[in-house]
Amino acid sequence: MNHRSNRHTRTDWSRAVVHGFWLMLFALLAATPAVGEETTAKTLRIAYVEFPPITFRNDDGDVDGELIDITRKVVREAGYVPDFVHLPISRVYLYLKNGQIDVWPGLTNIPILNGEVLESWVSPMPVQLSVWYHKDRGHPLEHFDQLSGKRVIVVAGYTYAGLINWLNQAEDIRITEAPNHRAAINMLKRNRGDYVLDYRQPIEQILTQPSDNHIVQSEVRTRNAAWLFSLAHPRATILREEFDDAYLRLVEAGEVPPVRELSPGFVIPGFPEQYR
Repeated sequence: MNHRSNRHTRTDWSRAVVHGFWLMLFALLAATPAVGEETTAKTLRIAYVEFPPITFRNDDGDVDGELIDITRKVVREAGYVPDFVHLPISRVYLYLKNGQIDVWPGLTNIPILNGEVLESWVSPMPVQLSVWYHKDRGHPLEHFDQLSGKRVIVVAGYTYAGLINWLNQAEDIRITEAPNHRAAINMLKRNRGDYVLDYRQPIEQILTQPSDNHIVQSEVRTRNAAWLFSLAHPRATILREEFDDAYLRLVEAGEVPPVRELSPGFVIPGFPEQYR
C-alpha cells in the first residue's frame, strides 16, 4: 500500500513539473517578440539630402556630414537605430507627408510642410542663405527688390525652402540652373549670371581656387536646422520629446553643440512674406 502511494506521489509530482515547464515556456514565447520585431520597432527611417558639408553621401557611398554625425549621436542616445535614406528634396517632402520616412534633419518653417511635421525644439546649427556675386562686377544686396532685372543662378534640385517657386514666377528675374555648387560659381565668374543664390556652408567649402577670392556674399535669410518628424508616424510627439531630451543629455556630456537660443533669424528687407 505504501509503495503504491509513493508511486502515485512521484507520478503526480512529475506531471506537475512537466506542466509547469510548459506553462513557463508558453509564457516566454508570448513575451518574446518575433524575429526582427524589436529591431523594426526601434529603427527610424531618416531621410537626408545632398547638402555638403551638412548632409551628403561621401565617395564611399556612405551617409556623411556635420548634421549627420550629430543625428547619429542623438538617435543612439534616444535608443533607436538609424536607417538613412538618400533622397531628392521633393521626395523628402512627399515621404514626410505620407509617412514613408520618420524624420528628416532639415530646416524649420518650410511652408509646404505646414501641418505635416513636428519640428524639434532644439536646433544644432543655423543655416544661412546668401546671394554670391563677383566683387568687380556686382553690388551687395541690401534689399530683395534689387534682384529685379537680374540674372540669378540657382542649383538644380534646390527649393530654398519654397523660395524657388516665387523666383520662377517673378517676371523680371531670369533664373538659370547650375548642376551643382561649383558649376554655379564658375557660371558667375564667366558672367553668365549676376548673382548665385545658394547656402553659405556648401559654397564656402568649394571656394578653394585663387580666382574664387573675387566671390563675395550678401546674407539673405538665416534659418534653423532641426529634426522634422512626420505627423503620419503614430509616435511623432513622443519621438520629438525623446530626441530633444537625448540632445540635452549629450550637451551635458559635451558631445554636441550647446543649446542655441532660437530666433526668427535674419531676413533681408523685401524678402517674400510667405517664405519668411
